[in-house]
Amino acid sequence: MKNKTYHRNIFQRIFGICATKQPQDEGCWCVENGKIIVNLSRATELEHRNGAIRLEGKELSNRVLVIKDNNDEYHAFSNHCTHMGRRLDPVPGAVQCCSIGKSTFDYGGKKISGSSKKDLTTYSVTIEGDKLLIEL
Repeated sequence: MKNKTYHRNIFQRIFGICATKQPQDEGCWCVENGKIIVNLSRATELEHRNGAIRLEGKELSNRVLVIKDNNDEYHAFSNHCTHMGRRLDPVPGAVQCCSIGKSTFDYGGKKISGSSKKDLTTYSVTIEGDKLLIEL
């Protein structure tokens, strides 16, 4: 399977602009009963390993980053770096703040390196058929 990588240049890091996009098909996800439901057949960004999408708006009180790792497993994180609140992007085996500080966290949300002093909030993820369920 194809691997996706996300690169940021120095200007993107200075201004905290992440490389991960919102889904092309905005209708691929919704929030119901305290869960985010992602229709994987419509979320094309998650078809490949290291694919990711930013979920923002709708009924969400916090931004969420969803990634598919190199082992075809899904992970969901609060998309706020615990250092300065900037968005996150996937990097091989981890997620990283899009700023110059590059705080980096493992898939369990534990800080690996960088300026952040706290771990990330992670969300439980399950799959039912072609639906990814994220417990908020």
